[in-house]
Amino acid sequence: MRDFLALTAPNVQVSVSSGVPQPGEQGVLDTLAVAGSTGALAAAINVLPHFLKARRSGITIKATVKGKPFTLTATNVDEVMPIINKILDA
Repeated sequence: MRDFLALTAPNVQVSVSSGVPQPGEQGVLDTLAVAGSTGALAAAINVLPHFLKARRSGITIKATVKGKPFTLTATNVDEVMPIINKILDA
């Protein structure tokens, strides 16, 4: 998210604060602090839907093309489509 904001809302300052697990916890969340002018913060908020759309849950495709089975796993559909198109055009 920090890198995404740096590219899409360059006038926003983003800092990361790493979480610390408490006894008995297995994981923690990192926190992003976002600072900037009203316009810069509005720009950062406006790009959030694009970031979330790009972070769709992972997918796995199992198929057989020309008699050869394969499995393709990815975390973003946009990453998979060029590969699928290339396989189908081959």
